[in-house]
Amino acid sequence: MKLLHTADWHIGRTLNGYSLLDEQKYAFKQILKIAKDENVDGIVVAGDLYDRAIPSTDAITTLNEMFKELNIDNKLPIYAISGNHDGAKRLNYGRDWMEFNNFYINTLLDESFTPVETPDAQLFLLPFFDPMDARVYYQKMGMSEEDVKNIKTIGDAMSLVLKDIYQKFDPAKKHILVTHFAISPSATDIELTSETTSKVGGLETLNTSLFDKFDYVMLGHIHTRFASPSENIRYSGSPIKFNVKEAKVKSNKGLYIVDTNKKPNNDDFKEILPGTDLIVLNETWETLLDPDFYSKQPVNKDWFAITIKQFDRTKHVSTNVRAQLQEIYGTVVELDYDNIEKKNTDSDSSKNINKLSNEEVVDQFFESITGDELSKEQKSLVDNIFVELRGE
Repeated sequence: MKLLHTADWHIGRTLNGYSLLDEQKYAFKQILKIAKDENVDGIVVAGDLYDRAIPSTDAITTLNEMFKELNIDNKLPIYAISGNHDGAKRLNYGRDWMEFNNFYINTLLDESFTPVETPDAQLFLLPFFDPMDARVYYQKMGMSEEDVKNIKTIGDAMSLVLKDIYQKFDPAKKHILVTHFAISPSATDIELTSETTSKVGGLETLNTSLFDKFDYVMLGHIHTRFASPSENIRYSGSPIKFNVKEAKVKSNKGLYIVDTNKKPNNDDFKEILPGTDLIVLNETWETLLDPDFYSKQPVNKDWFAITIKQFDRTKHVSTNVRAQLQEIYGTVVELDYDNIEKKNTDSDSSKNINKLSNEEVVDQFFESITGDELSKEQKSLVDNIFVELRGE
């Protein structure tokens, strides 16, 4: 079976207010061409189809047109899952109808245990979920209250989920997993450069050993293929650059072609070239205004993220810096100064909140108001409330 593995489309994303839809459409045309040239048996989109849970009308229309061109116009099966940026229940709409046209999309945990069967492979589509989702699911399945409460980390949850998935294995077929998590060889030694930190919303990185029974694991969530933890557990990366940090990485975006009958190798990667690239410049004001320098740049073609080094604003009070740079370079999507103390718009508390689970947020709030930590009974009550809410 030959599959095209892509992920993290983030349709509807903007870069400092600039829409990336045209760039995403340009990348999609290349994805479609590669799929046709490689004569693949299907398209895998490993999560984060949209950039937010409630996408814009333009984003919905764009993704709909892309899927129509793949699935209806070119008869390509689609195997997709929701990621942490997607609205799982919204994306689930129409799922049953789509399967009649070989469009498979899983957004809820309980859908993950039924594989998509092909003549030589089983595809398990496991969307992004958190420990609370697992607790709701296993409570509905009759697990004891005490055992449900023991599902505290994503590692706890994933171990249970995979154990049940492994029981569905047909030994006569290859077993492929499509999922959307941070996975590393030791759960700590990969720098997650583009999408997440080592812990987001209470979710830590997972160890590759959990997935060792699969023949191949197609991942989304991290925007660079270089985060892939092994030959057969790989991130495709995102098809375009979404921020300056990604633009600084000196490698092209792309996707993987996965042939279940062959051993993975470097030739599996296919590049996707940018229509409008994001160029990062870190130079002095004098250099940026030097014709010998900017004549070598793709001015008025690509986008620029510019940091001005050693810039003394007191000497340029009457200068419209951005306007002057845009007159030379064209679109400047980001402008910064390396000698000015940057004000962190995120407070320490908001940073911490981004790394906490729902229960930990309540615990922290309670302590900030009362000065006391939640008691064991109170924590149990909060825990039960979140399970009930998630179940609804």
